[in-house]
Amino acid sequence: MDSSDISMSQPIILVTGGSGFLGKNIVKELIDPTSPIKPKEIRVFDIKIFTGIHDDRIKVISGDIRNFTEVNDACKGVDVVIHSAAIIDWGTKPKSEVLSINVGGTENIIKACLENKVPNLVYTSSLDAVYTGKPLIDIDESLDYPANHKTSYCESKYLAEKMVLEANDPNLKTCVLRPSDIYGEEDPYHIGSLIDMAKTGFYSRLGNGKSKCQHVYVGNMAYAHVLAAKALLENKKDVFGKVYFITDGPGTNFFKFFDRIIVGSGYKFFPKNLWLPKWIAYPMASLSEFIALLVSPIKKYNPKFSRFAVTYTSTDFTFSSDRAKADFGFAPKYSEKEAIERTIHFYKK
Repeated sequence: MDSSDISMSQPIILVTGGSGFLGKNIVKELIDPTSPIKPKEIRVFDIKIFTGIHDDRIKVISGDIRNFTEVNDACKGVDVVIHSAAIIDWGTKPKSEVLSINVGGTENIIKACLENKVPNLVYTSSLDAVYTGKPLIDIDESLDYPANHKTSYCESKYLAEKMVLEANDPNLKTCVLRPSDIYGEEDPYHIGSLIDMAKTGFYSRLGNGKSKCQHVYVGNMAYAHVLAAKALLENKKDVFGKVYFITDGPGTNFFKFFDRIIVGSGYKFFPKNLWLPKWIAYPMASLSEFIALLVSPIKKYNPKFSRFAVTYTSTDFTFSSDRAKADFGFAPKYSEKEAIERTIHFYKK
């Protein structure tokens, strides 16, 4: 068995952002006995502390994706990088910070991969890279990028995604995964905020309940990364330089989807069926942002009730994972029933 065969069967894998919501689940999928990849070593690179998972193959590296020296050192001897490190933002962080992490950090990863002759790179992008604020129904990966982006985060994911796709060549095989709305245990984006709203005793939803968007369980999204990495390691040319939407179920209304988890976790709604139409919610969100701006010299905070949140949850945005299924065999590892049950069990605790 030559050295290339060894790296194929027992690769060294670097997971950036490995302490985050998605990154930690990618690590879990890699060490799972049923994983289609059997890593020799898993390097977890993150600025945050890595906790909760123990395996002799895991090597934790504390570092900042914006620091090229730290990124370069982490990439030495690696067979595949899964780059999931990012700042998730919906218009509340400074643009300079968002771009420095999401674009500058990705530039560092690509440069370090080339300098260290890392042959494979899987990049976690976002459906926000093609988000327009207008209905997008049953689209696929052939959709062009919008001329203008709604937030600096949307722009940053577009720029980083484009950079990764353009970096694809015989020396560095790349592919890009665009997750739909990720949910699951320890969800830092949606479920906690909705539970907090339920706890206040006043629960309101945005829109009219008819708009649909896509969701994906964090375990299935992590599994998609493992399958994509495996396809690159196996030199499957269909995957090289490609972008993939990842979801694990049909489009559903944002609030109706999460209502099941909130109720299942033991929380009640009052009023039971209050919906704020977009034409009412949007100016309210503008006011919320304006108040945050007024008080910013005294106290800085990020309003969760924003114009972007209103538009995002009130607009159709649906697609499928057919390309991922065809090119690298993606299919949900966890059924929706199991995913919902696991999530509810966590929030009940």
